[in-house]
Amino acid sequence: MSLASARPVLQAMRGSLPPELKTAGAVDAAAWDAWVRAKDRAIRSRVAKGEELTLANLLRLGITYTGERRITFDLLSRYGGDPVVNSAVERRTGDLIRALAAPHAPEGMLQMRAFLKENGYSVNTPEAQKRTRAYLLGALVRQRDGVAREREKAKSSTSQLFKDRGLSTDSDLYTGYALDLHLTNLARSGVLRPGSVHRVAIIGPGLDFVNKKSGYDFYPPQTIQPYAVIDSLARLGLADAASIEVCTYDISPRVNQHIERARESAARGDPYTIQVLWNRSAGGSARYLSDFMEYWRRFGEQIGKPADAIAVPEAARIDLMTRAVRIRPAFAARISAVDMNVIFQTQSRPPEKRFDLVIGTNIFLYYDDLQQALARVNLAAMIQPGGLLVSNTILSVAGPSKLEDSVRTDIPLQPGLTDYVYSYLRRP
Repeated sequence: MSLASARPVLQAMRGSLPPELKTAGAVDAAAWDAWVRAKDRAIRSRVAKGEELTLANLLRLGITYTGERRITFDLLSRYGGDPVVNSAVERRTGDLIRALAAPHAPEGMLQMRAFLKENGYSVNTPEAQKRTRAYLLGALVRQRDGVAREREKAKSSTSQLFKDRGLSTDSDLYTGYALDLHLTNLARSGVLRPGSVHRVAIIGPGLDFVNKKSGYDFYPPQTIQPYAVIDSLARLGLADAASIEVCTYDISPRVNQHIERARESAARGDPYTIQVLWNRSAGGSARYLSDFMEYWRRFGEQIGKPADAIAVPEAARIDLMTRAVRIRPAFAARISAVDMNVIFQTQSRPPEKRFDLVIGTNIFLYYDDLQQALARVNLAAMIQPGGLLVSNTILSVAGPSKLEDSVRTDIPLQPGLTDYVYSYLRRP
């Protein structure tokens, strides 16, 4: 991101700039370049922290490698002080290490084993396993303490509560449901017209594997959101499914590699299969649960066909219903991945290739006001006039980005609890 692009934001926020950018005069190009590069490295380093969170979630919640009870957040808060929880965690840790060391481990385990190796840990020898055990338990303590800090901060303010948290690749079907409701609202209000969406960008598409809320590990890592968006746009008549282009932007190498592998497989004629889960024990009003289950039933009908689902392990059968959708290769082939940090980077696109719709869910809450304002400028440059940025995080800092507030969708989950999805319209 050039200083010229950032300068209007810096001027608008000069009273709250970080110390490195607070100078007697205007910020010069060298200071800006040094700051941007340092902050980009800092943000990218949070991906590794997010990978550690995924590993901690696997330790807490995985069911394929152990018969021990799952460690919910409530139980996690008692870890270290409750002998029963401590014993369960110790046994789960030993079971996980054995699963990670297995010669024919499934894909998710292989990803976690690769992450451990990248960070100097191994499960190849008893001595290495001892070090890895200590690291896993430490990761669990860090997650426990991080959750406690966030809960304490939330008592006074929820603004940018997660701006220092690791950037995990958490994903699930709920985000697709929320976006489906919002796209329906945009169509009914006339903000999006039939057939008006040709190019879509998805910021942080996610990779679903033992997410922190109620994740399970009996299916391979999968990305859901790109396909959910195409499916909803096609069903609503907002896009031609046969020609829509989707570009994902992420700084996680694993996410980008996963999407590119699916694209390469699609070029060979291979479909992309998604395991579609519905957790029957999830809370919510009768109306919400009914609407979500209907979305779960119809997910993928525009872009794929039913497939055989992976059997739910006995430990989860009381909670989970699952189905599978085999996505046609033509759709996976039209999703491309770009390694880009939208906070400090943008992609130069000719006017005819700019996006009609940019979606960033569960992304902007991880950044402070200045970073959100810079992201708005970068994304606005990639959106067609009349196009939209959609997020489930309210962007509190407008800044000079040419993005103005538009339609909001309220999603009542239960009495006293409502989620929101916001739109920001790109002015000419």
